[in-house]
Amino acid sequence: MTKELRIQALHKLGTWMLDLDETSLHTIQRAYFKNPWYTEKYILKQFQSLGQQLTEEKLNKWLADYPDIDSSKVVGLVLAGNLPLVGFHDILAVLISGFVAQIKVSSDDAGLTYMVLDRLAQVEPLFAYKINLVDKLANYDLIIATGSNNSARYFEYYFSSKPHIIRKNRNSVAILTGEENEEDLKKLGYDIFDYFGLGCRSVSKIFIPSGYPVSTFFEAIEHFNQSKEHFKYNNNYDYNKSIYLINSEKHFDNGFLLLKEDKNIASPLAVVFYEEYDNIKDVVNTINNCRERIQCIVTEGSFELEVPVFPLGSSQCPALDDYADGVNTLDFLFANQ
Repeated sequence: MTKELRIQALHKLGTWMLDLDETSLHTIQRAYFKNPWYTEKYILKQFQSLGQQLTEEKLNKWLADYPDIDSSKVVGLVLAGNLPLVGFHDILAVLISGFVAQIKVSSDDAGLTYMVLDRLAQVEPLFAYKINLVDKLANYDLIIATGSNNSARYFEYYFSSKPHIIRKNRNSVAILTGEENEEDLKKLGYDIFDYFGLGCRSVSKIFIPSGYPVSTFFEAIEHFNQSKEHFKYNNNYDYNKSIYLINSEKHFDNGFLLLKEDKNIASPLAVVFYEEYDNIKDVVNTINNCRERIQCIVTEGSFELEVPVFPLGSSQCPALDDYADGVNTLDFLFANQ
């Protein structure tokens, strides 16, 4: 199968993602009952985001510097399940590069990866020979595995004999300058609340200027109060609120999000940590010193940061070459062809 044929098939898959048929929509609606975090709203948002990337123009540009190969090498993929189709980019990178994908989906996947790959095999039957969904990886040549910090240590040991990419927990951070208007802050709400804050691109920490009026931020994100209607999100909100009240820990509360001063990057669900600053250079140094724990930064400012930076509101819609953890998946694959 040539690169051109693969790109054409994936473009057709993207077209389907943007205009799903009734059978596919029914599968999406059922996914919520298998994984309550997978609401129809967020599954469709993910399909739209992915579909918009799968155009012939974008795919050709992404692959422009790489050769056309058709490899028999098998890439083992261990996928996460914190977001709908969160592992699709790894699958895409493997398949479009001409490798064989041996895929272990997360138990939280709710059948979405199966549905998408089944559609791809219908669009281009030759892909059926490049896709193998398994319960346990075996006889693989390369590995790309995503998990928690604890599972990553196991992955590093277990897969040490093969070329590999091992991904750990990461979070994303926002930097406010104080010059943002209401619309800017509302956009930040999408970086915080999309997918209930479960993704590595979800903002869990905000740096704000000293004396910044928190009420301004809360007023701008009121639109996202619907998050509290989700029972699992609300359970986390209530639990963390109770802990802070019992321990008399200072925090701000707008009824669906807790804002707590804390130097850590990763916050509990329904909580965003914040840290005040007097000198923006201190923020830049702090972020660069812990860049291994940060997926991306969202800000309207311009700073010399050593992690990917996105405008407010765009962290959850990465382009094809916005690689997780800053590791170029295509470079890894073609270096081990």
